[in-house]
This record gives sequence, C-alpha cells and structure tokens, in this order.
Amino acid sequence: MLLKVVKISALIAITTCTLNAGSFNTQAEKDKQALVTYMEAKFKDADKNRAFFPYSSDDELKNNFSKNIKEKDFALGSYAFNSRGKSQYDDIKEMPPYEDAIDAGEELYGKKFANGKSFKACFPKTDIAGNYPYFDDKKGAVVTLTAAINDCLVANGEKKWGEKKGNMAKLQAYFAFQSQEAGKKLDIKIDSQAAADAYERGKKEYYSQRGYLKLSCASCHVQGTGQRVRAEYMSPLLGQVTHFPVFRLKWNSLGTLERRMTGCNKDQGENPHKPNSKWMKELLYFMAYMSNGMAVDGPDIRK
Repeated sequence: MLLKVVKISALIAITTCTLNAGSFNTQAEKDKQALVTYMEAKFKDADKNRAFFPYSSDDELKNNFSKNIKEKDFALGSYAFNSRGKSQYDDIKEMPPYEDAIDAGEELYGKKFANGKSFKACFPKTDIAGNYPYFDDKKGAVVTLTAAINDCLVANGEKKWGEKKGNMAKLQAYFAFQSQEAGKKLDIKIDSQAAADAYERGKKEYYSQRGYLKLSCASCHVQGTGQRVRAEYMSPLLGQVTHFPVFRLKWNSLGTLERRMTGCNKDQGENPHKPNSKWMKELLYFMAYMSNGMAVDGPDIRK
C-alpha cells in the first residue's frame, strides 16, 4: 500500500497543470497534500516500512522511531521521528543558546537609522515571519525576508547586511519569535500566473540532480528522509522552513535559511548559488509552500 502511495505522490510532485484565473495554487496544493500523505504514511510505523530505512538497525526501527507522526509534527525536523534525539533537543531547549540573539534583534528593530527612521517604517508589524517569501507582481520576483530587510536598509540610506548570519539572523530571530508568540502560521500565497511559474521553477530545482554527486534536494529530504548520514538523520521537506533562523551546534551561531541552503549546495558537490539570487529565492518559495499552514516555531536549534 505504501509503495502505491509513494508512486502516486511522486507522480503528483512532478506533474504540472494549466492554471486558470483564481486557482493559481491548484498544483501547489496537490503537491503539498501529496507530500503530507507520503510523509505520514512513511512514518506511520518505520519498523513495518523498513524498506525505506535500509541502513537502520532493528533496534532503531523498533525503539527509536516514533510512530503515527502527523503533519504538524514534522516542524521538528528529524526530531519528529528520532525519539532519542528529541530527548537531547528538549534538554537544550531548556536554556536555548539563541535567546540573546532575540534580544539583540529587538534592539536592531528599534535602532534609528541615520535619517531618523527605523525598521518599523518598513515593518510596522513584527509577527511577519510566516508571510515570507512572497511573489511581488510589480517586481516580477520572489521577495524573501532577507531581501526585504536589505531593501529596507538601502531605502533608508544604510548599507546592506550579510545574508547568512550576524545582524540579519538576529533581526529574523526577533521576527520569528514574535510570530511564534502570536501563534502565526506560514501563509504563502500563489495568486498569479507569474507566481505559479516561479513556484514551478523552484520545484524543478528541488527535484533536479546537480553537482558532481548527482543529488537533488529531494534525494535527502523526501526519499532519504529518516536515513542517516553518519550519526544524523536527514530531515523532511515537510516543515523544513518553519524553524529558521536556526542555531546550529555545528556553526555555534545563528544562521538564516540562505546560510543553510548554500551549505546544502556544497554538500551536493555544487558551487553554491548566491543567497540573493533568483534561483535561491524561487527554491525557498517552493520549500515554504510545502510547509504552508504549519506553525512558525523559529528560532530553533539543529545540529
């Protein structure tokens, strides 16, 4: 039965359809529901679905993989199914290492620019993390939160920030925390043909093999979800963007989603794409839609 679900999900994921006025997100919704169906079926019982976890031991499958995981649970990444890892995660969350970054982000939000204005002029509301990325029909391009922050800086006569860490990650941590506190969910819209086309290009890149290793993002985060790379389990596409920015123990610092994605590019054996490139923005647009409706829970911790 699960194999049939997988085949159907894969077919839906790569099929495109003609979208008419008022239903530009039709295909994206089919893709999202197919992904949810696939992930929930795969992780209903890993021990019974062990064909999907060829490198896991009997002990792992029987005693470490949680069962009956539902859509909202996947916001935790691999901790949704890795019960031992979840225990360690919960311990770290008792005193999370990103709390100072949230406070620093709040200070940056209120800090005056040289012209006397502040970020409040561009972002009057702070619970906005779930609204990005979005497609701007006037610009004909996807706008990420990272790009919007830099656009605000430039519009006020300030220099752009780096897109991967530092002040950029701190301000985003504040926005994400405010969004989490307000109970916000990802609200990604596809309401024009141009937006639908951008989504489709992002989807194509997510499922396309590249780099000298000939891997796609989906190789690890759809088909490979739950398999191990050394000691770590690969996380699912579903819920993958809900928790950014993240404090990675590997980095020992906070980083944006763009920082993580450039690292993934390198892991695939590919020269990383620029964080502000059209390629990156459209990829993130697709990824965000795959988590649409899920709760914002950033900033968070990952290994």
